[in-house]
Amino acid sequence: MNWQSAVYEFRVYLKLEKSLSSNSVEAYLRDLAKLQNYCEGLHPAVEPVNIDTLHLRGFLEWLDQFELNSATQARIVSGVRSFFRFMLLNDLITSDPSSMLEMPRTSRKLPSILSVEEIDLLLASIDLSTAQGRRNKAIIETLYSCGLRVSELVNLTISNIFFNEGFIKITGKGNKQRLVPVGSRAQKEIRLYLPDRNKLSVVKGEEDILFLNRSGRRLTRVMVFTIIRQLAAAALPGKTISPHTFRHSFATHLIEGGADLRAVQEMLGHESIITTEIYTHMDSEYLRDAILRFHPRS
Repeated sequence: MNWQSAVYEFRVYLKLEKSLSSNSVEAYLRDLAKLQNYCEGLHPAVEPVNIDTLHLRGFLEWLDQFELNSATQARIVSGVRSFFRFMLLNDLITSDPSSMLEMPRTSRKLPSILSVEEIDLLLASIDLSTAQGRRNKAIIETLYSCGLRVSELVNLTISNIFFNEGFIKITGKGNKQRLVPVGSRAQKEIRLYLPDRNKLSVVKGEEDILFLNRSGRRLTRVMVFTIIRQLAAAALPGKTISPHTFRHSFATHLIEGGADLRAVQEMLGHESIITTEIYTHMDSEYLRDAILRFHPRS
């Protein structure tokens, strides 16, 4: 199998079998293109079915010239491994040459969070005399109460909010669905926003979308970022926050409160618990800080 055929089949595999978004598929293919460029530049050129571990180690050395950071290198290695797993699953190769590759060491940057007091301060700063103010407060309460990604928030539908049961149904990455508890304060703000939302002239196809702009269309990701940054600039000067800050705060406050890690993983929609474990590191930092500040022997 040549590179053109392999890349095409890999694209189909990522899109149909792995159910990845178009952006994720393109990211995988961009990283794979680096390996293709390296292999086609060898003398003689190497087709994907003939790649061995030595070729891959040479590829990693070749990448060094671009001075990529460790996180980028690790992402590329992960993409290459996915490609060879696909080749192995489809009997295009008999052994995986990437299995012996070492993943570059990466330092995990702990995400920034807000305290409960800071979130309350931000919410208190919202002008509730406007329809947009009601909507914006409902947005922040929903982000913090449910730990949603911004893409999940903008696509949230009214029919997937179950007030009586206290749950919302979310479609996350890879079109995977999950049920997330929604707190009473978020429910209250959504209910208060709905009368203003229902006065809008909603465009066709958006009738079930919860959060709309003045034109009756669903909010864009960029608009949610803008709303939150403007509110933070007024209420929390010096703080740079994004929609994801509320997701991080949601998870961190749960862990600090003693929530089970598996439960937090389920609510966040993380495929691997390793991703969720970063919040246990944050909790450890919090405990260490408390000991250093308050213990008489520190």
